[in-house]
Amino acid sequence: MTGHSRAADPAACRLQHERAEGATEQADTILLATGYRPDLPYLAGLGALDAAGRPLHRDGASLTHPLLAYVGLEWQRSLSSDSLRGVGRDATRTARRRRQTRET
Repeated sequence: MTGHSRAADPAACRLQHERAEGATEQADTILLATGYRPDLPYLAGLGALDAAGRPLHRDGASLTHPLLAYVGLEWQRSLSSDSLRGVGRDATRTARRRRQTRET
Protein backbone atom coordinates (compact mmCIF):
# COMPACT_ATOMS: atom_id res chain seq x y z
CA MET A 1 0.00 0.00 0.00
CA THR A 2 1.33 3.37 -0.88
CA GLY A 3 -0.38 6.35 0.58
CA HIS A 4 0.00 10.02 1.08
CA SER A 5 -1.86 12.74 2.82
CA ARG A 6 -2.81 15.67 0.64
CA ALA A 7 -3.15 18.17 3.49
CA ALA A 8 -2.04 18.67 7.08
CA ASP A 9 -5.66 19.08 8.23
CA PRO A 10 -7.18 15.64 8.96
CA ALA A 11 -10.60 16.99 7.95
CA ALA A 12 -9.22 17.44 4.43
CA CYS A 13 -6.97 14.37 4.32
CA ARG A 14 -7.53 11.44 2.05
CA LEU A 15 -5.44 8.33 1.66
CA GLN A 16 -4.79 7.10 -1.83
CA HIS A 17 -4.24 3.38 -2.16
CA GLU A 18 -2.50 2.19 -5.31
CA ARG A 19 -3.29 -1.38 -6.24
CA ALA A 20 -0.84 -3.65 -8.05
CA GLU A 21 -2.59 -3.22 -11.39
CA GLY A 22 -2.22 0.56 -11.14
CA ALA A 23 -5.80 1.43 -10.16
CA THR A 24 -6.24 3.73 -7.20
CA GLU A 25 -8.85 3.93 -4.46
CA GLN A 26 -9.79 6.85 -2.22
CA ALA A 27 -10.43 6.40 1.50
CA ASP A 28 -12.25 8.85 3.74
CA THR A 29 -11.56 6.92 6.94
CA ILE A 30 -8.21 5.83 8.30
CA LEU A 31 -8.25 3.53 11.31
CA LEU A 32 -5.05 3.32 13.33
CA ALA A 33 -4.67 0.66 16.01
CA THR A 34 -2.02 1.94 18.39
CA GLY A 35 -1.91 -0.83 20.99
CA TYR A 36 -2.59 -0.77 24.70
CA ARG A 37 -1.30 2.72 25.44
CA PRO A 38 -2.06 5.81 23.40
CA ASP A 39 1.10 6.99 21.66
CA LEU A 40 0.00 9.77 19.35
CA PRO A 41 2.94 12.16 18.80
CA TYR A 42 2.12 12.34 15.08
CA LEU A 43 -1.03 14.30 16.01
CA ALA A 44 0.86 16.94 18.04
CA GLY A 45 1.55 19.16 15.03
CA LEU A 46 -2.17 19.25 14.27
CA GLY A 47 -3.05 20.69 17.67
CA ALA A 48 -5.10 17.57 18.48
CA LEU A 49 -3.30 16.83 21.79
CA ASP A 50 -2.97 18.59 25.11
CA ALA A 51 0.41 19.46 26.67
CA ALA A 52 0.68 15.93 28.14
CA GLY A 53 0.11 14.31 24.73
CA ARG A 54 -3.47 13.20 25.42
CA PRO A 55 -6.18 13.64 22.77
CA LEU A 56 -8.39 16.70 23.12
CA HIS A 57 -11.82 15.09 22.84
CA ARG A 58 -15.31 14.81 24.26
CA ASP A 59 -16.74 11.28 24.23
CA GLY A 60 -14.16 10.36 21.55
CA ALA A 61 -14.94 13.24 19.19
CA SER A 62 -11.95 15.51 18.63
CA LEU A 63 -12.37 19.05 19.92
CA THR A 64 -9.99 20.39 17.28
CA HIS A 65 -10.84 18.48 14.08
CA PRO A 66 -14.48 17.58 13.30
CA LEU A 67 -13.65 14.42 11.34
CA LEU A 68 -11.10 13.03 13.80
CA ALA A 69 -12.34 10.55 16.40
CA TYR A 70 -10.88 8.20 18.97
CA VAL A 71 -11.95 4.88 20.51
CA GLY A 72 -10.40 2.82 23.27
CA LEU A 73 -9.21 5.72 25.41
CA GLU A 74 -9.17 5.45 29.18
CA TRP A 75 -12.41 6.97 30.53
CA GLN A 76 -13.50 7.97 27.03
CA ARG A 77 -17.12 7.52 28.05
CA SER A 78 -17.00 5.01 30.91
CA LEU A 79 -14.74 2.89 33.08
CA SER A 80 -14.76 0.13 30.44
CA SER A 81 -13.96 2.38 27.45
CA ASP A 82 -10.38 1.15 27.20
CA SER A 83 -11.29 -2.54 27.52
CA LEU A 84 -12.73 -5.12 25.15
CA ARG A 85 -15.94 -4.99 27.18
CA GLY A 86 -16.55 -1.29 26.53
CA VAL A 87 -14.73 -0.35 23.35
CA GLY A 88 -17.44 -1.82 21.12
CA ARG A 89 -20.12 0.47 22.53
CA ASP A 90 -17.86 3.48 22.11
CA ALA A 91 -16.87 2.45 18.58
CA THR A 92 -20.53 2.08 17.56
CA ARG A 93 -21.38 5.52 18.91
CA THR A 94 -18.28 7.08 17.34
CA ALA A 95 -19.01 5.50 13.94
CA ARG A 96 -22.62 6.72 14.06
CA ARG A 97 -21.49 10.24 14.87
CA ARG A 98 -18.85 10.08 12.11
CA ARG A 99 -21.51 9.09 9.56
CA GLN A 100 -23.74 11.96 10.67
CA THR A 101 -20.84 14.41 10.34
CA ARG A 102 -20.07 13.21 6.81
CA GLU A 103 -23.72 13.52 5.75
CA THR A 104 -24.00 17.17 6.81
